Amino acid sequence: MTRKGKFITLEGIEGAGKTTQLAVVRRCLEEQGIDVLATREPGGCPVGERIRELLLDPDEKGMAADTEVLLLFAARAEHLAHKIRPALEQGTWVLCDRFTDATYAYQGGGRRLNPERIAVLEEYVQGSMSPDLTLLLDLPVAVGLARAGTRSAPDRFESEAERFFEGIRTRYLAIAESHPKRVRLIDAGMPVDQVSAQVRKQVAGFLAGVGR
Repeated sequence: MTRKGKFITLEGIEGAGKTTQLAVVRRCLEEQGIDVLATREPGGCPVGERIRELLLDPDEKGMAADTEVLLLFAARAEHLAHKIRPALEQGTWVLCDRFTDATYAYQGGGRRLNPERIAVLEEYVQGSMSPDLTLLLDLPVAVGLARAGTRSAPDRFESEAERFFEGIRTRYLAIAESHPKRVRLIDAGMPVDQVSAQVRKQVAGFLAGVGR
């Protein structure tokens, strides 16, 4: 696949403000005349959205961790085939709320699955496909969960114990440390306007680096 567009992802635990900051990134790009497709994972396409409903259903408490990760990559395969890859090929920039880093964080750090097993699925589904830029919105777990608790009834993941999310945050931070060129750390514990300022600065730096 020849990628004409760029692929940007936002990552973070519950309550990190990804939805709000995704809109900020989109405005930054569109102000530069860039065509943008905003999407999310799991989901982003009809089959992916049906899998998302299953994964987030709070009644599915007994789902095995292996089942969970396989469903995530099944949804991702559909998403890549029907939405992400076609858009990038056409020159549209794709902006995605979570991608494979979330699988390493949630299923690796949270569920304690061996990351090597996740890597096998990543290679099978994605090959060399990876984001060009990832904005990791980081904040203390307790703060994130308190924010998330004000939104709606908890889904299957949000119902997990705080220790689960501590494992996720730890893994996210490890990913950022391992991939400093791709992953930019954003302090999401600050007031929303200050978080947005950090996001705009990182996007501006990325755009300058790719000649936009």
